[in-house]
Amino acid sequence: MPARPGALRKPRSRPPSAPGLCRSGGNRARCPPVPALTRVGASPRRGAQGARQARAAAEHVAGRRFLGRGPAGPARPRRARASRRFRAAAPRRRIDGAAADMWRPPRRLPRPLRRAAATATATGPGRRLLLSTPIFYANGPPHIGHLYSALLADALLRHRRLRAAGPARLCTGTDEHGLKIQQAAAAAGTSPAELCERVSGLFRQALSQAGVAYTDFTRTSELRHQRAVRHFWGALRDGGVLYKGSYEGWYCTPEESFLPESQLAEGTDAQGRPCKVSLETGHEVHWTKEENYMFRLSAFRDPLQNWLRDNPRAIFPDPFYQCVLRWLDEDLPDLSVSRERNRLQWGIPVPSDPTQTIYVWVDALVNYLSVVGYPESHGAWWPAVHHVVGKDILKFHALYWPALLLAAGLEPPERILVHSHWTVRGQKMSKSLGNVVDPGVCMGQYGVDGFRYFLLRQGVPERDCDYYDEKVVKLVNSELADALGGLLNRSTAPSINPSNTYPCFSEPCFPKVLDSREAGGTGRACAEDYRLVAAVASLPVQVDTYFEGFQIYKALECIAQCVRQTNGFFQRHRPWKLDRRDAGEQLWLDTILHVTLECLRVYGTLLQPVVPHMADKLLSRLAVGPGERHLSGLAFLARYDGKPCPFEGRQLGPDTGILFHRLGNSVQPHRAVPV
Repeated sequence: MPARPGALRKPRSRPPSAPGLCRSGGNRARCPPVPALTRVGASPRRGAQGARQARAAAEHVAGRRFLGRGPAGPARPRRARASRRFRAAAPRRRIDGAAADMWRPPRRLPRPLRRAAATATATGPGRRLLLSTPIFYANGPPHIGHLYSALLADALLRHRRLRAAGPARLCTGTDEHGLKIQQAAAAAGTSPAELCERVSGLFRQALSQAGVAYTDFTRTSELRHQRAVRHFWGALRDGGVLYKGSYEGWYCTPEESFLPESQLAEGTDAQGRPCKVSLETGHEVHWTKEENYMFRLSAFRDPLQNWLRDNPRAIFPDPFYQCVLRWLDEDLPDLSVSRERNRLQWGIPVPSDPTQTIYVWVDALVNYLSVVGYPESHGAWWPAVHHVVGKDILKFHALYWPALLLAAGLEPPERILVHSHWTVRGQKMSKSLGNVVDPGVCMGQYGVDGFRYFLLRQGVPERDCDYYDEKVVKLVNSELADALGGLLNRSTAPSINPSNTYPCFSEPCFPKVLDSREAGGTGRACAEDYRLVAAVASLPVQVDTYFEGFQIYKALECIAQCVRQTNGFFQRHRPWKLDRRDAGEQLWLDTILHVTLECLRVYGTLLQPVVPHMADKLLSRLAVGPGERHLSGLAFLARYDGKPCPFEGRQLGPDTGILFHRLGNSVQPHRAVPV
């Protein structure tokens, strides 16, 4: 059956578009983006003006203009396949004048970038930085995938503040619009507003319980955010990058995405009837045909590729950067950016068109602008922004969002930091499997710092990580309770440090050497002791490098290794066996304790972004004041280098008790309670 003039139809012969990613966060599998659309028809306008417009449309689609260069820039043809696609997909048909206006090519793509204020674009110490988590979808309670995103951003924020690197903010929040929330509220017998109010409160509670030091919490139902979204839509419309067209395809409501046939399988619905389901997630899909506004994403291939080539660290870790480059080499269909209002009422209406609702992902992404005062005062922070996102929403943040920003005349974010997912005993978290882990219960069982440490120590951004309760117990008992806590207790015990002071360091006992192989001369220290000193001295730089490289787990691995070395140093020299009545033995005993406490001070300082309460407890026991806990200028074992040590001879702080209590082996599995 021939397509009607002016309509859009899905091509039959085109291979399926590259897989996209679902929008729900956490441990969702990958799902495809909106299917590719094909134009049918050409402009009916007559005369010279109509001919010029037809030629301009043909040149735009065939790629004869190079988007991203000024008027004086040289033209560069796009790949030949684009031209063939245009010739094959655009038979000569007449459509009405209104439809012709929809196909009018964009007047300027992309718009000239509006440079942000100098404070946002400057580099080096003192510059501003906005860190962000995804805003979490408010259709269900938080799980450990949500918390992991927030803890990564929180640790980066705390580390930056300890370095005194400049003003910083951390924004998070809840995404409260969309068909999924509309349906969830109806199923629960409540209104979408009431459901979002309740779920948003659960996220606030979980983040606060976990000690996430966010400065801004955005709800997309807020008036300030809706105003920003309407303004952003106007910028897209004025830039000529929106058009209205019909499309049809399989729509997956839980992922708020369209899926091509290649990503579908046969399944059954709740009543046992046959239906189409997502091949990856098993969610039911429905055939949908709508007339919506489309965003000319296909016009932004070159600008996006140029941006990534000029900024090779814009998306990190590198495997995700390479993934986005591969996507840009594949088909890049235009993107539906609205839904019919009669299908989706719970959302922001399209300005000047009450029959349409702005697509929930466009709505959600603009939160990164609304939080910094868009459209008036965002220049103080934008584009000095680092997004922390899960790999399931990479396409939305690394393709759609930068393209939308360029179309609106704004720069893409400075960096997009991507992490992988958490599985539970090798399986994806799923409500149907009953294995969704409730972070609130876990923090109650393992302690806030214990659970923070586990997620940040075990989470590897490049690959999925597996959760099970026994692993948490084993890790935190070994590295926090035994290694770190045991070392503090032994080195400050009254039996070994009766004066409760920071003992003096003896240079004759631990003389400075240029090479650890020179050890064993006049002093008491051995080669392993010098290797310990060298390792701890280099630790702050290592940790700083790993934090900057979004490899917090490696920073914690280095700290844990040094803690083990320090325990070996303490055990090797057995200070409890030294005779205090002998002056030489007393000097060596004091030196052993001084080196041990210096190591502990460095570990406590470096662990503040990860386990803030436990680090405070450790540093307070060592009498390290609030002004002495910064990472900038952190010195280790100054007396070894012949410099004065401000802590030497200082009275230690009051006994704060056990640093971290060992966890029992009997743990209950933790499951989320559905809303």
